[in-house]
Amino acid sequence: MTVHAILKMGDPRLLRQAEPVTRFDTPELHALIADMMETMHAANGVGLAAPQIGVNLQVVIFGFKKSERYPDAPSVPETILINPVLTPLSTDREDGWEGCLSVPGLRGMVPRWTRLHYAGFDQFGTAIERKVEDFHARVVQHECDHLDGVLYPMRMTDLSRLGYVDVLFPDMDPAEDD
Repeated sequence: MTVHAILKMGDPRLLRQAEPVTRFDTPELHALIADMMETMHAANGVGLAAPQIGVNLQVVIFGFKKSERYPDAPSVPETILINPVLTPLSTDREDGWEGCLSVPGLRGMVPRWTRLHYAGFDQFGTAIERKVEDFHARVVQHECDHLDGVLYPMRMTDLSRLGYVDVLFPDMDPAEDD
């Protein structure tokens, strides 16, 4: 397993439309997922998309029991989601603070659907389907945005709600938000 450098906002590779995975249960796909897990955990992340490490494939991972970056967030089951399709279950949206490993040191207030259904596949090609809400729904939307070349500041409706973690959340260790 390898911890990869995480691309930062401004890198044009983060703006590409990711390609679907066409072959499952391959050594290459398993290695990619292992590297993504290692990279996400090393960065204290709650999710990571393959484009964030320069791999232009529709692969996202997310999940945690407890997060230092989001201490009040409920746990989210560890998930590998490939070729995802998201469907909102209502028109309700909620603003919430988001950060991103590709936008280190900053947080922004981002509107997201509160409830959604997601479907896709795991690394073996087994179908995954879930109905989720609140923070779990937020995390899935954030990670899947990376597959469309979208970073959370591009979703913000009020840029006055974008700021540095050490200013917005002075009690948080900024090293935990890299």
